[in-house]
Amino acid sequence: MSTVDVDPVPLDTPLELPDTADTEALGERLAAGLRAGDLIVLSGPLGAGKTALVRGLARGLGVAGPVTSPTFVIAREHQPLPGGAGVPLVHVDAYRLGTVGDVAAELDYLDLDTDLAGAVVAVEWGEGVAERLSARHLLVRLDRRPDDVRIAHVHRVGLTATADRPATDRRAGTETR
Repeated sequence: MSTVDVDPVPLDTPLELPDTADTEALGERLAAGLRAGDLIVLSGPLGAGKTALVRGLARGLGVAGPVTSPTFVIAREHQPLPGGAGVPLVHVDAYRLGTVGDVAAELDYLDLDTDLAGAVVAVEWGEGVAERLSARHLLVRLDRRPDDVRIAHVHRVGLTATADRPATDRRAGTETR
């Protein structure tokens, strides 16, 4: 798996997101540094903005299809649009996993580790569940204050510094060392 370059987004700092557009914009900013093999784990209560953040990721990656919560289908794959980053987005909702069995077994059944090789994978309700897919990922914790302002915390988990990552032509998917 690659590392994730999120220099435009402050890490380990609370970010206030006054409305949905701000949450989507954060996702779009995060997408600027993503490529196939990157895992984004999203955490937060209902209404915190997890799906809105994924909509921003999708817009930033330039993928097709409306982004809605995949709660009942568990996962959706969005293919790149012509002129997009050339990287598919797999959007997963782990909320229902483990309701009738073993979460780890259900996650394995989805073959998300296979998707990680060729896509950006974003897992809603993923904290405590999706980390097993990769030792390195971005963890985005979202909270919602009583005044409806969202607060985001973006953390690298097991990721190396961006200096360790070769430059990549995202559209071609090739390293440019």
